[in-house]
Amino acid sequence: MKKLDILTPIGILLGISTLLFAIFTNAGMESVVFFIQLTAFLIVFGGIAAALLISFSFKEIKKMPKVAQQAFRHDDNDLPQLIDTFSHLSTKARREGLLALEAELDEVEDPYIRKGVLLAVDGMEPDVIKDIMMAEVVALEERHRKGRLFFEKAGEYAPAWGMVGTLIGLVLMLQELEDPATLGPNMAVALMTTLYGTVLANLVFLPMSNKLEQKTEDEVFVKQIVIEGVIGVQSGQNPKILEEKLTAFVRKNNKQEQLEETEELANEA
Repeated sequence: MKKLDILTPIGILLGISTLLFAIFTNAGMESVVFFIQLTAFLIVFGGIAAALLISFSFKEIKKMPKVAQQAFRHDDNDLPQLIDTFSHLSTKARREGLLALEAELDEVEDPYIRKGVLLAVDGMEPDVIKDIMMAEVVALEERHRKGRLFFEKAGEYAPAWGMVGTLIGLVLMLQELEDPATLGPNMAVALMTTLYGTVLANLVFLPMSNKLEQKTEDEVFVKQIVIEGVIGVQSGQNPKILEEKLTAFVRKNNKQEQLEETEELANEA
């Protein structure tokens, strides 16, 4: 079940608010208005759009609105409920046989779980089941990678086009060197495109790419649990043992995440 990921809009609004606060407290409302430059806006956004049109096919670009929505949504992965589902399926399989699981699939919403259980009911070997289900995981990772690549490239292009706008502004400024009074305002406008490009890259595009990457890792992790659960059910594992195995799988992942966070903090220190 997907819910609104409130952290993404809060983060963007917080970043914008921080910029406005810094401008307003140092220069007042008039300077805030000065930071709204239509020419700089058109150069940066037009340049990013042009570069992305060259870099990606129409089919890929058409998918981007849906991909962008994923950065504002949160997948409610109820891992305890997932483990209980496989414990129940395992109990059913040991008591009544694998064929009895077909009747249980109507209550299972996740198509990935249904697919795995059906493969088990068909009598396939555990290695074959794992290969088939892992093939879908690999396809998912590649599909998500292509979606993230759009935002990664936008994050690369944004500062570059900001610099292009700055260079254009500097060239135009050099044409009016005989009037010293125009140097300051013209320089400010020239630098505005760099500001726009840098803010877009580091507040919107790259953070969204990172959020999408994290969501992919979470989804792959859940699918790995499903694969382990299906193989456990197919092999006739004791429900208690299977439940403990899947629970340990979750604990191991949480422990690994904590270890990685500790290492990152140590490196920063």
